[in-house]
Formats: sequence, C-alpha cells, structure tokens
Amino acid sequence: MNRPPAMFIADSLGLDFLNSVATPVDIPVDWIDDGDGLIDWLEQAKLVPADELHALRAGAKPGEMDKVADQARALREWFRGFVLEHAGRPLTAKALRELGPLNSLLARDEAFLQIVPRHGEEGLSLQAMRRWRSPESLLLPVGEALAKFVCEEDFSHVKGCEGHNCTMLFADHTHRRARRWCVMAVCGNRAKQAAHRSRLKSRR
Repeated sequence: MNRPPAMFIADSLGLDFLNSVATPVDIPVDWIDDGDGLIDWLEQAKLVPADELHALRAGAKPGEMDKVADQARALREWFRGFVLEHAGRPLTAKALRELGPLNSLLARDEAFLQIVPRHGEEGLSLQAMRRWRSPESLLLPVGEALAKFVCEEDFSHVKGCEGHNCTMLFADHTHRRARRWCVMAVCGNRAKQAAHRSRLKSRR
C-alpha cells in the first residue's frame, strides 16, 4: 500500500503513535496496518535504529511482522481509550491501576547503558541501548514513549483537532493553550474557508 509520510504533529511521540491511524484529509489512513507499515512508522519516528529494523525484517518468519503490527494496533487502541478517558484534566495516581498492560510491556524490556564516543566531539558519553531479540521487541520503544507521555505530560493539555472528521490528537503547548487544529495549513485553513463560505451565503 502506498501510504503518505507519517504525521508527527502532536508535540508528543505517545500521541503521535495514536495518530498512526487518522483521517487527516477525509480519507482514513492506518500507517501500521501491516508489518511493513509498522517498520516504516518506527523508522520515521526514529524509535528504532534503521539497521536494527532492517535486520529484524530480514530475519522474521513469514507473517511474523504482521502479527507484531496486530499487537501494536491493539496497544494503540487500548491506549487511545485511556487517553480519551483522562484527557482534559490532570492525571492522578488513581490511574495507575488502569496502566497494567503498559507496565507489563515495559517489564519485558532489555535495555542497558553503554559508554560510547561522544557524537561529533571528543570525549565519551553514556548511551541507552536495547537488545532487539525478536520482532516483538519493536513494541518496547513504543511502550517507553507511551510511559513518558503518561508521566511527563499534563493531560489537561491533551486535545482533539476541531477539524471536520479529523481524528488527530495533540498536546497543546502553546502559550495560551489556544491551539485548535492538528495542522493549521490543513484543518485550520479548511475551517477558515468553510467560515468564509458561510459568511458569503448569509449576505445573499
């Protein structure tokens, strides 16, 4: 399937994952509807090194990546329900009991620290690494992004785009919390054009 480039407009990678299925311009698009789509989305999101993605794809059994994409979509829809339930108000510690599936995913991680050369300059730095043992390990950085969103984002600032039929979510980090659209050039302009047509009709 020819997919357009994935959209990263949410100002939060956790919400961008939810937006990996969306209706940005009237036509629904699911960027992770199969294994190839999942790999492409993870590469565009820079969540997994490209060489690791290609190695996992090359070593996967037939249908294995598609099964991981199924799991990713199930995770996405479970997390969407959680976000929509809590959006618009601060998240409290009571929400922890609902986060069991995410904590279970995080518990499977094989992350470790490694001393590496400092990028682009002299010296050494500490870098987080991960063992990519199977295609299912591709879900681990997604889980990490969702967990960071839960713990670092103010759910009061989570909004849905006001565009007609648009399903995009975003974190409103604008100064006055006045953001209304996923992308001003798409949904914002369409709303302006609709309002303009409405004004013209009312003058007739």
